[in-house]
Amino acid sequence: MSLKFALIGCGRISPNHVAAAIENHLEIVALCDIVPEAMQQTIKQFSLSADTPCYIDYKKMLEEQRPDLVAICTESGKHGAIALDCLDRHAHLIIEKPIALSLEEADRIIEKAKTLQLTVCACHQNRFNKSILKIRDALERGRFGRLLHGTAHIRWNRGPDYYQQAPWRGTWDQDGGALMNQCIHNIDLLRWMMGGDIVEVIGMTDRLTHDYIEAEDLGLALIRFSNGSYGVIEGTTNIYPQNLEETLYIFGEKGTIKAGGKSVNRIEEWRFSDYSDEPDQVKAEFCENPPNVYGFGHKPLYADVIDAILNHRKPYVTAQDGRNALELVLAIYESAATGRSVKLPIHSAATTDYKGRFDT
Repeated sequence: MSLKFALIGCGRISPNHVAAAIENHLEIVALCDIVPEAMQQTIKQFSLSADTPCYIDYKKMLEEQRPDLVAICTESGKHGAIALDCLDRHAHLIIEKPIALSLEEADRIIEKAKTLQLTVCACHQNRFNKSILKIRDALERGRFGRLLHGTAHIRWNRGPDYYQQAPWRGTWDQDGGALMNQCIHNIDLLRWMMGGDIVEVIGMTDRLTHDYIEAEDLGLALIRFSNGSYGVIEGTTNIYPQNLEETLYIFGEKGTIKAGGKSVNRIEEWRFSDYSDEPDQVKAEFCENPPNVYGFGHKPLYADVIDAILNHRKPYVTAQDGRNALELVLAIYESAATGRSVKLPIHSAATTDYKGRFDT
């Protein structure tokens, strides 16, 4: 059975979604973007049929094409409203990160999908990296023993050209800053690996070099997890002169790992007390070299979502997972803004709460 697929938003990340849709044999029934040239470029790039339906109005697209699965790749601030409209049309969803910019919208997405028995996947594709799958397997098999602490470092560069390409970037209404946009994938991995449930977050954020955006270009955080372990986040877009690294460390009583590379796609340290595998062999086997920071995870993520739809199960990355990553970023924002630690869970927060944060 081939599912009917539609894409909303033909910007920077969309080629990964179109390629994954094609590789997984989805029937591409429509494209939607407010810029007609972007849709034509997508058709040309992937040699789609010249008569592929193109829409400026996604609601009209939903009504006329009735897709089974929709990928939402618009600016982040529109994810929530579009997702709710798609669910009303009984479409399953893959939502680019972040799932929304407010916890209220994320909760509405989760509740509506549950009520309508629809599949929603938050597009945290790095969970499908070969390196991450290997680390997760070791974690689930208990090889780390007691978890002690983990760290996520995102040391990247973003300059004026990046923000000029899309004026919504770096705004509180439609994006947030480095933590919400560039760092949320690794933030998701850290929370997921360290047990998920968080007791307390202490954060600091600042805008050090990007005075032409509204939100932060540096975020630092300490996390206390409910299982007694700790986490550290360092995220920035200030690294000179280009992206340096994205790394994830996990330290346990019986194991130490480091994942690095462009998108935590390479295992760089692999040490376990059980000696059940050869570290150099693991490093060689579970290594990928993607052309950019997006990695190779979209194809297996799509395969998983399709299987989840057809077999009426949860996807590997759920809407709740997307909410968890969103909640952690918003908790860091709240702690940084108030100068106090923030206890989790939190139920009401949005990027727009911090408008004007760095204006003085």
